[in-house]
Amino acid sequence: MAIQIDAEKKIFTLETDHTMYQMQADAYGVLRHLWYGAKTGCDMSYLQDYPDVGFSGNIYAAGNDRTYSLDTLPLEYAGAGVGDFRVPAVAAVHADGSSALDLRYYSHTVKPGKYGIEGLPAVYAAEDEAETLEVVLRDTASAVEVTLLYAVLPALDLVTRCARIRNLGETPVTLTKAASLCLDISRGSWEWVHFHGRHAMERQMERRLLFHGIQEIGSTRGTSSHHQNPTVLLCTPDCTETAGACIGAALVYSGSHQTRLECDQLGQVRMVMGIHPDLFRWELKAGETFSTPEVMLSYSDTGLETLSHHFHQAIREHICRGKYQLAERPVLINNWEATYFGFDTEKILHIAEEAARLGVDMLVLDDGWFGKRDDDCSGLGDWFVNETKLSGGLHDLVEKIKGMGMRFGIWFEPEMISEDSDLYRKHPDWAIRIPDRAPMRSRYQLVLDMANPEVQEYLFRVMSDVLHSADISYVKWDMNRSISDWYTRTLPADRQGEMPHRYVLGLYALLERLTAAFPDVLFEGCSGGGGRFDAGMLYYCPQIWCSDDTDAYERTKIQYGTSFFYPVSAVGSHVSTVPNHQTGRITPFETRGTVAMAGSFGYEFAFRRRKTGSGRADPAVQDLRSADPQRKVLSADKSDGRGCGTVGICSTGRQRSAGAGNAVPCRGKCSAPHRSAAWTGC
Repeated sequence: MAIQIDAEKKIFTLETDHTMYQMQADAYGVLRHLWYGAKTGCDMSYLQDYPDVGFSGNIYAAGNDRTYSLDTLPLEYAGAGVGDFRVPAVAAVHADGSSALDLRYYSHTVKPGKYGIEGLPAVYAAEDEAETLEVVLRDTASAVEVTLLYAVLPALDLVTRCARIRNLGETPVTLTKAASLCLDISRGSWEWVHFHGRHAMERQMERRLLFHGIQEIGSTRGTSSHHQNPTVLLCTPDCTETAGACIGAALVYSGSHQTRLECDQLGQVRMVMGIHPDLFRWELKAGETFSTPEVMLSYSDTGLETLSHHFHQAIREHICRGKYQLAERPVLINNWEATYFGFDTEKILHIAEEAARLGVDMLVLDDGWFGKRDDDCSGLGDWFVNETKLSGGLHDLVEKIKGMGMRFGIWFEPEMISEDSDLYRKHPDWAIRIPDRAPMRSRYQLVLDMANPEVQEYLFRVMSDVLHSADISYVKWDMNRSISDWYTRTLPADRQGEMPHRYVLGLYALLERLTAAFPDVLFEGCSGGGGRFDAGMLYYCPQIWCSDDTDAYERTKIQYGTSFFYPVSAVGSHVSTVPNHQTGRITPFETRGTVAMAGSFGYEFAFRRRKTGSGRADPAVQDLRSADPQRKVLSADKSDGRGCGTVGICSTGRQRSAGAGNAVPCRGKCSAPHRSAAWTGC
């Protein structure tokens, strides 16, 4: 059994193959965190011996025991306003205006299998692969109930957590914070690793010693963002790739998020992760329940490489779904950097002819095929084919490309709307904007209100029409701006704080409908590159365009940071032209190919035949089919452990030196797509 309960001591122990997570409901009903780390096989409460600490008050029931303080004890889910002055996990405003939550143990349940979360992506597992613990806490004064859900996946050394908050009373309660994870670590010296960035330079690894006080990462952009990925590592100062203790936490969510780490007055560390409270306020009417997103949690005492394996396997096998979860991914050619908006049927067919000759599997038609779309100032929302550009329509183009032996993919940016569009002229109220305020534009576009069911229904209908109109095998789902001006006409004034989370729920609902309706279509996520690269999106899209920066030198650094949590099967990576369109850098073709091989491989330029000085065809131009007979994504647990020989920055071949040309063969169990294709010049 993965979950063991000492009924007399009220100790709950969660065990995986190599780790142990332990908590205890104490004599006062406070759920205290005891341990997360290597298996010990014993009661770890002996570690909790606390002195009287000045200005750290004591619960009333403790009487004259000044050593018992919520301000110093490691807690499982800290409520605000009751004497724990560290970062809280949950906060609420009651009908009387007070804002305190003193949560105490009420009951628990153990269930086989893995819990689900209605309307949200989450880790899934077969009944014999996981076990679930539900611990119910209730506030001592109000009718607020919090159920903490823990799922244990022993073979993956993975624990998942989320919270379900219910109003058992008759008057509304307003949540102002509802974190997914609260983890208190009472001992040890810790550093933290986060992954910062910007557009075209995402997930840059930064490792720092925790200082006393609060350290924070997050996004208030409506997406997980280019700027701070919703993943964090804690590690001991001596932790390396192959030795030392480390803990990883990954939020399964695609909206605004926050992670706060506090090193308190006793040197203890608290990590709180979840929805960003600055953009969250949720009213719970009588009997209503709110569920937080999920956090994946894992521990390793053999370094960061092992921890990465845990997350790679969990995401590949228990987050990603559908036909392409573990399947061979197509080598594709995207026309964007070859043509931008300036294409017609003839240009697209020419790119396809050259790509087909070289064995490329799929052509993807990017932005500009729809509505009035000759630049990025118009057309978004009008998802019907521009037959001035594509004479004969989409169906004829797709059939011609299929006749060359290739499949066809297409680009959408469903969540956006241009003011110069038929959709905006008909439904200006569908765009996110605050009444009587001029909206903030970004890339000349506004954002559709995904919290509005009418918007979701429109997008499902028009996208379905396009996907039914031709044999389309792939969708690139883009999202090219951050969100501001939060306001929805679907909610009253006092509930506008719900809108940012409802936007994400609406996005997930649409993705769920479309992926279910088109199970044979490979959906790839994108947000100006890697601006929404998170486990939540991978639940619907098994790969994500890693970055709009296709420069090989910079991509090694981007893909290096990405590799700490995300498998390379999830990473969209292409060979592009030189000078590179983002940096102007010129790099050898072999370098660009090597870097792109550490992902779901493709091309981002127009092929052209090259000639050598002798007039013969350049030997670099080879048939991809004969050179690459087996393009498969292999699971780490199916590897023979000797290494695949793939040259690239793979999950186990991660390098500290991330410069171009520094890629190395993988060192063992590998989640890299095994590709040995030769590359053509550009």
